[in-house]
Amino acid sequence: ESLFRPVRASRLRSRSRHFSCDTLRLCSGVLSAQLGQKVAVLDYVEPSAKGTKWGLGGTCVNVGCIPKKLMHQAALLGTAVKDAKKYGWQMPETATMAEAVQNHVRSLNWGHRVQLQDKDRSVLFDVSSPFLNTNKSYCLTFPCPFLQTVLTAKNIVIATGGRPKYPTEIPGAVEHGITSDDIFWLEKSPGKTLVVGASYVALECAGFLTGIGLDATLMVRSVALRGFDRQMAGLVTDYMEAYGTRFVWRSVPKRVDRLPSGTLQVTWSDTETGREHRDTYDSVLWAVGRAPETKTLGLDKLAVQLNQETGKIVVGPDESTSVPNVYAFGDIGEGRPELTPTAIKAGKLLAHRLAGQSTVLMNYDNVATTVFTPLEYGCVGLSEEEAERRCGKDGIEVFHAFYKPLEFTVAERDASQCYVKVICERGGDQKILGLHLTGPNAGEVIQGFSLSLQCGATYPHLLQTVGIHPTCAEEVVKIHITKRSGLDPTVTGC
Repeated sequence: ESLFRPVRASRLRSRSRHFSCDTLRLCSGVLSAQLGQKVAVLDYVEPSAKGTKWGLGGTCVNVGCIPKKLMHQAALLGTAVKDAKKYGWQMPETATMAEAVQNHVRSLNWGHRVQLQDKDRSVLFDVSSPFLNTNKSYCLTFPCPFLQTVLTAKNIVIATGGRPKYPTEIPGAVEHGITSDDIFWLEKSPGKTLVVGASYVALECAGFLTGIGLDATLMVRSVALRGFDRQMAGLVTDYMEAYGTRFVWRSVPKRVDRLPSGTLQVTWSDTETGREHRDTYDSVLWAVGRAPETKTLGLDKLAVQLNQETGKIVVGPDESTSVPNVYAFGDIGEGRPELTPTAIKAGKLLAHRLAGQSTVLMNYDNVATTVFTPLEYGCVGLSEEEAERRCGKDGIEVFHAFYKPLEFTVAERDASQCYVKVICERGGDQKILGLHLTGPNAGEVIQGFSLSLQCGATYPHLLQTVGIHPTCAEEVVKIHITKRSGLDPTVTGC
């Protein structure tokens, strides 16, 4: 209740009240407050089509990275339990995963709220529909519709992120489907699940559902992990199929109907033959892309330029929009990576610039990322296709190796998709253009190598690096066979 004291009816003499601040942000204002700025943070979550809502912290904390990684870990532990039997262990089973994940997320919500309350110069508002007008102020609509507060600010920063799309043209999609906004907050198991989509969100969700013992099917219209290296994407999906995830390739759903039994009947067609197919599921999860949260901000009235096709805000190198003193970063910025740590870094640098303490701009090159599928895929830099497009086929050298993680040996797990690829310029110092790895803990491995790419690492630098034995990461610095040679890249020995 204390968070809303500035607008409590008992304290208002009229139907509106005015507040002034240095920066008005739609993201965490903690750093700006630490830098001496007076900050107002506007936060509100429109419930999903299924009514799912959550607390402070945005997509990553509530319905993205954090619960995703925890459920991915739960799936990995399920595999580890199976492996443990080969190592001689007998493990008890547990079914408290969802509640444990949700409790951790709630603790993060509370932590963010406490952080904001601790800052003398920041105020949190729960705003259902902020409205930006032409005099650089926000008109805030609170749960009580007759109360209105106007905030004016020297700088306005928009970081509203995105939300999952529904294929509204498909009958029954909205009525009977869920999205990643819902999957982490379900009160009961989704059961047999059809995941529609081919993005990393789709693959990650299908992967952890399979890993925790559910029947999961992934329906893919064309290719999986579009925008990623094609060879690596193929290794990821090959492993998932061997892992137990079913794939329905080159297919598009036509309708979803709820049967008298309560199950969902999905009708889809094959894009090559046009033949229709049907099957029943307990849940249908749509992972067909995300849309930026820009429609309800009144940006058109302020003439903030949007990309009309994507709905994203056109931004400059300094995150500025077409309107002075209005900035945007994160998923809503046109051409920006849809990655939480990228947005966090960009926001911190922007906060320092707005406080007059720095002029450093965000560097969006060589940003590492990891897809948390059952076999993790980490990468940094260019894909092989993009490197070839920029430098030509004869302008690059690709070093590669198939390897077997030591932990796979006693457990007798298949390692045929564990692979590392280093893409370099063929001439000169052989600068590394891209590095890709599938295997256990790929995210942990790729983080260190992303630093090396930021520092201009070359292939000779890899050869000069001593590996830590026995690790998966060591395979990167041992790599020596090129694709051009045609030699077998399978690693042998310890």
